[in-house]
Amino acid sequence: MEKLQQYFNSVTTTATAIEHHGFIDTSDPNFYIAAAAIIFNPLFWNTVARAEYHTHVLTHTFGSARNGCYVLALAIFSLGILRDHLYKTALDSQPLTPQLYQPWLGALFFAFGQLLVLSSMWALGLTGTYLGDYFGILMDHKVDGFPFSLSLALGAPMYVGSTLCFLGTALWTGRGAGLALTALVALAYAVATVWFEDPFTSMIYANKASAVAEKVTADGNNSSKESKKQA
Repeated sequence: MEKLQQYFNSVTTTATAIEHHGFIDTSDPNFYIAAAAIIFNPLFWNTVARAEYHTHVLTHTFGSARNGCYVLALAIFSLGILRDHLYKTALDSQPLTPQLYQPWLGALFFAFGQLLVLSSMWALGLTGTYLGDYFGILMDHKVDGFPFSLSLALGAPMYVGSTLCFLGTALWTGRGAGLALTALVALAYAVATVWFEDPFTSMIYANKASAVAEKVTADGNNSSKESKKQA
């Protein structure tokens, strides 16, 4: 174990010695391309999901609500892969910040972030993960088990986990630009959650509860009328 640690330290020292040092290269176009992708993704899925809720455009186009949701899921997943690729490309073209070069800590953050993301997807299912409620595919009850029960997940473990993965990658590669882009990821998710997704989702489920209550009332009135007729 000691020899392994010595070898790792020697590799780390060599890597930091041969790379250009700095914090952020603001002249690098890859940095801005990655930033644009980070901002675009939540803007895209919230815009498309709201359009579906109001017009059912994906449902009509692909034949059913589930098909539309699956297509949106594929688009969101693909854009996520592209964003991650652009992020890694940006880090590779940025200078090394030796103080931030913490591979072990980065690996820890990345692993925990992946745990939050994957366990969230498992708990929500495909349609729950990829905005099925905008298609009318509503869950029967609120998911409050792990990882949603973790206070540090802030009620959005998938977004927190994704942010931790970005942070972990920044520390693994020792890029100051990675910290800046991670902060942008956190901001983009916070804006999407607080100002768009949470209020809209609450409205969707409030409408569902209201519709159920109206149906119960109507059924009760019909039953009462039938009873009077029989009497």
